[in-house]
Amino acid sequence: MSDKKPTSRRDFLRGHGIARTLLDAARGVAGTAASSFDKKELAASSGNPAAVRHRSSADVAHIQTSRRAMACEFAIEYHAADGADAAAAALEGLDLIEQLEDQLSVYRDHTEVAAINRLAAECAVKVESRLFSLLELCDWIHASTHGSFDITSGPLSRIWGFHKREGRLPSQDEIDAALRSVGFQHLQFEPTNQTIRFDRAGVEINFNSIGKGYALDRVAELMSKRGVADYLAHGGRSSVLTRGRDRGGDTTGWSVSIPHPHERERSVGDIVLRNQALGTSGSGTQFFEIEGRRFGHLIDPRTGWPASGVYTATAVAATAAEADALATAFYILGPGGASEYCASHPETGAVLVCPRDETGAGQEFDVHTFNLNDGRWLPASSR
Repeated sequence: MSDKKPTSRRDFLRGHGIARTLLDAARGVAGTAASSFDKKELAASSGNPAAVRHRSSADVAHIQTSRRAMACEFAIEYHAADGADAAAAALEGLDLIEQLEDQLSVYRDHTEVAAINRLAAECAVKVESRLFSLLELCDWIHASTHGSFDITSGPLSRIWGFHKREGRLPSQDEIDAALRSVGFQHLQFEPTNQTIRFDRAGVEINFNSIGKGYALDRVAELMSKRGVADYLAHGGRSSVLTRGRDRGGDTTGWSVSIPHPHERERSVGDIVLRNQALGTSGSGTQFFEIEGRRFGHLIDPRTGWPASGVYTATAVAATAAEADALATAFYILGPGGASEYCASHPETGAVLVCPRDETGAGQEFDVHTFNLNDGRWLPASSR
């Protein structure tokens, strides 16, 4: 991580080019913390570009500032006692998220990522330095998860109809054709000039499975520079980043609920975060059924078929970008693959909620946890 030499594609795959700028900055603002929060109370009022809500507890008042971006509600919760400086920083953080969406979105023709997708098959395209660091991180996670996380899988989402939320069952010939444009082997990086090129037409990149976490990491940098130490930020409640402590909390960290697979008002347990981030992936809202078979929107980029056998996968990591990407990878890899990854990455934790019935038809489920010792996993049955 301290090596500053230019890195090659081979270096990326060996882990030496692991997004130095992004990871160093995101991890550098994390200290030691302890607090708690009720995730259900992070729901913001809809329809307002910037909604602010107040709540009180016996010892502390919180303020939550929220705004819609990246097709979800982002929110930053901080202490009222931190005053106008914290309020200004939170609003500045939400502004930053909007700016990042205007760089990363593939649904707006003028964004930098849209331009890369249009031009990179024809020529090398210069990439903004922080975006290039994000590409490095994606490359490293792709390699370390055996290809289960892949930002080039857009052609697969398109033929399955999930790109426009209109699910359809493609033919195997369609899947095979799409797979020919999927994979990091089609991306050519030039680190010295920070350019990217695609080796064939039809290749594209999409940061849907890591963009929210990346935005939260950038917010954490900003909040730290503004001197705000205690806050929680989330994107759509599936990406969560914590810093400092909730000064009215009753745990050693922020307590984040993992949703029950069948009952929305319940959870299977809480994860206690200590200056860490959390990402959760699942296909409970984006799926379609044909002849009793369910197809979710999380597609295994190695096979071209939607992953199955997991209700939700949650990853805990040092940065929100890592947590988001690993949650997607763990959903595709299942408990066995998540266990293998966590065994070789002790700093990463995971919770996978899986159907007990292999067909997924039953209501019973199992909860698999990895690297969440020392009171960091609080199962619902123990509360």
